[in-house]
Order: sequence, then structure tokens, then C-alpha cells
Amino acid sequence: MGLITARQSLTTKCHPMANTSTSSQKSSSRAQSSSERTVSFKDWVGVMATLLGAFMAVLDIQVTNASLNDITGALSATIDEGSWISTGYLVAEIVVIPLTGWLSQVFSVRRYLLVNAVLFLIFSIACAFAVNLPMMIFFRAGQGFTGGVLIPMSFTVILMTLPASKQPIGLALFSITATFAPSIGPTIGGWLTDNYSWQYIFYINVIPGLLLIAGVWYGLKPQPMQINLLRNGDWWGIITMAIGFASFEFFADEGNRKDWFGSEEIQRAAIIAAISLPLFVIIQFMRQQPLLNLRLLGRRNFGLSTVITLALGLGLYGSTFILPLYLAQVQRYNAMQIGETIMWSGIPQLFITPFVPKLMQRVDLRVLVAIGLALFGVSCFMNSHMTHDTGIDQLIPAQIVRALGQPLIITPLSSISTAGIEPKQIGSASAIYNMARNLGGSVGIAILGTLQSVRERFHSNRLVDAVSLSNPITRDRIDQLTQFFTNQGAAPVNAQNQAIAQIGNIVRREANVMSFNDCFLFMGYALFAGALLVLLLKKAKPTSGAASH
Repeated sequence: MGLITARQSLTTKCHPMANTSTSSQKSSSRAQSSSERTVSFKDWVGVMATLLGAFMAVLDIQVTNASLNDITGALSATIDEGSWISTGYLVAEIVVIPLTGWLSQVFSVRRYLLVNAVLFLIFSIACAFAVNLPMMIFFRAGQGFTGGVLIPMSFTVILMTLPASKQPIGLALFSITATFAPSIGPTIGGWLTDNYSWQYIFYINVIPGLLLIAGVWYGLKPQPMQINLLRNGDWWGIITMAIGFASFEFFADEGNRKDWFGSEEIQRAAIIAAISLPLFVIIQFMRQQPLLNLRLLGRRNFGLSTVITLALGLGLYGSTFILPLYLAQVQRYNAMQIGETIMWSGIPQLFITPFVPKLMQRVDLRVLVAIGLALFGVSCFMNSHMTHDTGIDQLIPAQIVRALGQPLIITPLSSISTAGIEPKQIGSASAIYNMARNLGGSVGIAILGTLQSVRERFHSNRLVDAVSLSNPITRDRIDQLTQFFTNQGAAPVNAQNQAIAQIGNIVRREANVMSFNDCFLFMGYALFAGALLVLLLKKAKPTSGAASH
């Protein structure tokens, strides 16, 4: 025994690091096992319920777009007036998102989600019973105000409920709500409208809404309310934020339709937003307990991720705005055909997204985000070469490339942005991050709408110069068309007028197609700019998120 003891003592003296290394490994293992608690079935039910809520809220942004003609017709409104059906939802949503972090602390996450889920369901059903446009706008605003809560709260619940090792799975599922829902929204809306009626695009929320309420009730833990927080609330911040973002959303969404600063309404909205939003930012930096902790934007990864998210929002919502516009105006597709085309950027994501968490364990998150943004950008460049003959068959390859890229962006980018965020800052981080995507979409759609109008006039003027009557090719084409219409029984003078009108229609059509190509080119450049910003991000591990505490 003495010899054995001596040998052990000698080994320890000769290799002093051996015991230290073994001890540290054991303590590290114990620490990791203690911090990585088991996720119960109840926890997963709560997470999945909030994900369902986020999916419904994002879906409802786009679901009315393909059915707008039917809705406005039933409500005796014009298309311009009917645009408020979407604008009302977006304005309310953009206002409520910054409030979610604070209000969830005041009323508790579970209670806050339950109340808003019930109200969202009520407003959804009410939309189907609207008999005039003001009623529809009011109910849609109610939908946006309650549905806007469901998006950032789902993000928050994932980070607060799941341990670090499970967060990539939760964030991958969250990415489906952000990318798949906008892609499938017009398809569902078009199919329901064509086969049943437009009211059913609101009825589809009933069953998922009930599942959401039941899942939140069962899966999330009750917590006490903190009503005392209302006394110290950032009320000036709330007022300036609500007025500023509502005005800015109206300015961005309605500006192109109302000729921008040629409209007094747009001028007033721009002035109010220009005053309110800087005041809001100043107030947030002056208060010790602000509504949103904007200082988080000073953190390298979070700030850069937020900017990249703006570009992503432009791509996500911009592509589902421009492509249906092209298909409706140039190809004369109905709502169902438009939905079938856009669907190709959504369905493949369901098969790709489950593999993203595994990829995140093996590949640098920055590489995944850069590849995803590049693929998304390439798909836009592919669409920038459309002709008047480009239809669903020609668009499918670009849609599939887009579907390959989108899942590689949101999940890794969410993990990078939340790395190192303290648990008490999760509410602010979630609100800022999700608000950035919506703002990117709103601003992007405004820019794209204006760009399409301006470039259509530009290309039209150039084409008119090219097909002037002094051009012999143009004269020959008019003579051919005149002869064609004469053979159809038209008088010679009428036949020539018809021929000139036909040339004019061709010029407008080609100018329109070229303007849509310019819009896709702009989106492609914006997404590649986002990919370049990824190079400035610091390396982050998929298990270093906010909930690792």
C-alpha cells in the first residue's frame, strides 16, 4: 500500500496538470449539465403555440393581397381605398411591436399572450362580417394591433424557454413564420377566394386561433403581474413612438399611391414622423428605464444584424409585392395562379429548414447567412431578365433558388444577433429585431413602388423615341398591322388607328416589364450589400444566445 501511495504521489508531482485538467473537465461538465435543463413536453407546447401565433400574424399581412379586388367589390370601395385594408393592419402592427417587451412585463407573458390571442381571433371573425370599408379597416387595425404582439412574443418565448442548445431548433421554426408565411399567404387567399369566398380568408384563423389559446394556457407558466411598472412607464416615449411610427408607416405605404409630396396628407405625415421619431430616440437614450433599449444597437453583432434584417425585410416583402404585380399586370394571372407561382418559394422551405440547426453546428453562422443572402440575391437577379412571355414555368427556378436561400438567413442571423444579450434585455432585443424586418418591408415596398413607376416612364420614353414614325421599321410594322385589321373587316382609317394603338400597347407592356426587372435588380443589390455586411460580424456560436443562463 505504501508503494502504491508513493507512486500516486509521484505521478501527481510529475504531472500536476493531470488532476487539474480532469477536475476542470468534470466541473465544466457538471456546470453544463446543470445549466442545460431538460425541456419538458409542456415547454414545447408553449413554444409551438406561440410559433403558430406568429405564423398566423405574418400570414394575415399578405393573405388579403390576392383577394383585394373581391373584397373591395363587396364593400363598394375602389382599389385605392381598399389599400387601407392592408395599411391599417401594418400601421397598427408597427406601433404595437415596440410595446410588447414592456407590456409583457406588466401583465406577464402568459396573460398578455392569451388576451391578445383572444382579441386577434375576435377581430379576425369580425373582418368577415364587415359590411363597409370603415368597418373593415377598423377590424383589420384591431387584427394588426393584437397580431403584432404574437410575432416578437414568439421570439421572446423561444429565447426564455429553450436552453441554448435547443434555441437553433426554435429559431429555425420561427424562421418558417417569417419566410414561409409571406410566400404561402397569397396562395391560401387566392384559393379560398376562388373556391369559396373572400370571407374564408378570415375564417381560417378560427381553428389555429383556438389551438394557440389552448397551447399558451397549458404550456406557459403563470407569472405575477407587475402593475406598478405602469407608474414608471416611458409614456412620452410611447406617445412619440406611436405617433412617429404610425405616420411613417402611412407615409411609406401610401406615398407612391398619393404622388408623395404632391399630397398634403403625405406632407403632414412626413413632417409628423420627422419630428416624432427623433424625439422618441432622444427620450430612449435619456431615460434610465426606456421603452426600448436602443443602446443594444451599439453592440456590434446586434446592430449589424438589425441592418441586415432591414435588407432581408425588403427582399421578403418586396418580392411578394413586385412579383404578383407583374403577374397580374403583364400575364393577367388570377389570384389562384399568382398564388401557385409564389408558392414555389415557400413549399421547399419546409423540407430545408429542419436541416438548418444541424448545419449551424458544423458551419460558421456568418457563412450560412452570407450564402443565404447571396442565393436570395441571385434569385432576384434571375428575375431581372424577364420578358413579356415569362410565366410560371420560367419563374420556378428563381423561386426555388430563393427557397434555398431564405432558411439559411433568419435562423443563423437570429442566433448571431441574440448572442450575449442578457435575459432582461430580451424583450427590447426581440422588439427591435422584429420591427426592423417590418420596417425594411414597408420602406422597401415604398421604394419599389416608386421605382417601378419612375422606371416605367423612363423606359416608355426611350421606347417611344425608338419606335417613332420616322423609323422605317416602325412604318413597316404599322403597315402590316393595318393590313391585318383591314382583312378583319375594319375600315382603312380605323385599321390604321388600331395598328398605332397596338404599337402603343406593346410599348407600354415592354416598358412595364423592364421596370419590374429594375425592381428585382435593386432587391438583388440590396441583398448582396447585406451579405457584405456579414463580413463585419463577430463569430458567434449557435449555443451562445440570450437564454444561456
